[in-house]
Parts: sequence; C-alpha cells; structure tokens
Amino acid sequence: MKRAPLALLVVLAAAAPAVAQQEEAQAFFRGKTLRLIVGIAVGSGYDINARLLARHMAAHIPGQPTIIVQNQPGAGSLAMTNALYHTGPFDGTVMGASFNGMPTTPLLQPAGVRFDPVRINWVGSSNRETQVMYVWHDAPAQVLEDARAREIVMGGQAPGSTQFDYPVLANKLFGFKFKVVTGYESTPKIHLAMESGEVHGTIANWSTLKAINTDWITDKKVRILAQWALQKNAELPDIPLFMDLAKTDSERDALRLMLARLEYGRPFFLPPDVPVARVEALRRAFDATMKDPAYLAEADKLKIDVEPLSGEAVAALVEQVSRTPADTVARVRAALETR
Repeated sequence: MKRAPLALLVVLAAAAPAVAQQEEAQAFFRGKTLRLIVGIAVGSGYDINARLLARHMAAHIPGQPTIIVQNQPGAGSLAMTNALYHTGPFDGTVMGASFNGMPTTPLLQPAGVRFDPVRINWVGSSNRETQVMYVWHDAPAQVLEDARAREIVMGGQAPGSTQFDYPVLANKLFGFKFKVVTGYESTPKIHLAMESGEVHGTIANWSTLKAINTDWITDKKVRILAQWALQKNAELPDIPLFMDLAKTDSERDALRLMLARLEYGRPFFLPPDVPVARVEALRRAFDATMKDPAYLAEADKLKIDVEPLSGEAVAALVEQVSRTPADTVARVRAALETR
C-alpha cells in the first residue's frame, strides 16, 4: 500500500481546522434568523447600506440563514453598541451597524461608553468615506471662510458623531464660528430642519448626500463648504480640504485621529466572545458579498459607493487608533469639550 506524500499530508492537516470551522458554522447558521441592528434611524445612509447588505449577505453565509434589519437609534448609535456589547447574544446571531465614530468615542468622549472597541469582532466596512460640510443655499456662508466671521448653525445627532465632532474641532483648531445643535434622530431629520431654516447645514457622507439628495446638488439647493478626509475626493477637486488648513504637526495629528474613522466608513460588527468559527464565517461572507455582482449592481442603482475593508483590516485600524499618543488624545478631547 502506497503512503500519501508527506507534503500532501501537511496540506490536509493544515486544511482540517478550516474545514471543521466551516462545518460548525454551517450547522449552526442553518435555519437561523440573524438580526442586523442599526444604531441610526430608518432612512439614513447607514440604514440604507445595512439593508442592502442584509439583502445579499445571507446567500454567502454557511447554512444560508435569514437576515432581518432592526433599528435602535440613540446617542449616535452609542446606546445600541453598549447594549449589544453587554447583552449580546454572543452566538453570532446579532450584528451591529454603528456610526464610524464608535471606535474613537471611548478615547475622546468616554462618558456613557461601556465597550472596548478592540474587543469587538469587526465583520467589515462596506466603504471608505469622504464627509462633506454643506449648508442651505441661502445660508449666511457662501464659502468656508465666511464661517470665520459669521455664526453658522449646524444640525447634529450627538457628541461622538462627526456632525458634532468635526465642527467643534474646526472651531478650536482654526477659529471658525460653527454652532452645533444636537438631538436630531437622523440626517433626514436635519435636512428637514435645513429646509425650514431651523439650522443652516450639517455634515454627512458624500456617498449618502449624492445618493439620497441628488437634486440638492444638481439644483444647487446646498453649497458644499468643505470636505473631511485624509485626501481630496476625486469628485470634489475644488472643495477645500480641512487637512490642508493644518499648519502644525499638532494640528495634523489631531485631524488624523479624527479622520481615521472615515477609513472604516460603514462598519459592521459582532459583540465579543462570539465563537471564532462563526466570526470567521461572517467575515468571509461579508467579503464575498462585497464582490457579489448582484450586490454591486444594486449598490450602483442606489448610487452607493463600495470600497470595502475586511474585518481584519478594520480591527487593525481600530487597534492602531487605540494606541494614539496620550498628548494627542488629550488635545482633541479638550477641543471637543469646548462648546
């Protein structure tokens, strides 16, 4: 009787754990209903992205479970993240979709935070983001520099969201006069406030604004004052970049910390302590969904940008952010505490 070559035995031995994990995940997920809980209101860009993912991801999960979407808005998705982190369930049947600011919130605005972003199991992010600061067409700011001389009222959801953090940081670092009014449930609610004159403007993902409010751009109903990103978006070559306003290393470090969240612009996660095989299965299902022609076709139809990061890549970025030097964290935290 011939013996199998040693190299083949090594390959088979290495593959065995992966096969076992796949079989365990398939047996667990078969017949299950998974919940994807969105920490932002129905109709928001995060909600639309989550529902798009849910429609396509189930087909790529071993056992092909059903996925339903639920919304639990509150405190800029902090309430949902806290709850999922502590109450689970921790079996892989519940995922979260949070603001991309959640990983930096424990560093910068720790009040009320009850989770460690490094312990979270990140499934992936469906897009890197550029955020834009925009105002209604009759607002007292025609261009960004006007906001140094006149108070511009910006609508926001809660501290920890970019709608709050970015204007406040701009005031502290660069001397602008943005006033942030918080408490809005979602960006669509802020848009209603802009139309009524209750606020002048807000901040949102460029991908969301151009997808949901296309006519605002084509009909010049809003003016885009600036963009928040590490580098300019190719679609916005003439819009000022806040990073370009930084003149010192201290200012640049502060902005890099705040802009890191845009690299994982649409994050999805599992709570801690979910079995490794199930985390792996959901991460690979997410990756496969991001390449699925049906998913990409629907994203294109909805005008949703797709530039994904794997769960491992998101986790690495979150871990890197957690190691930000203490002096930079203190500087940014002090800025965000300035009203």
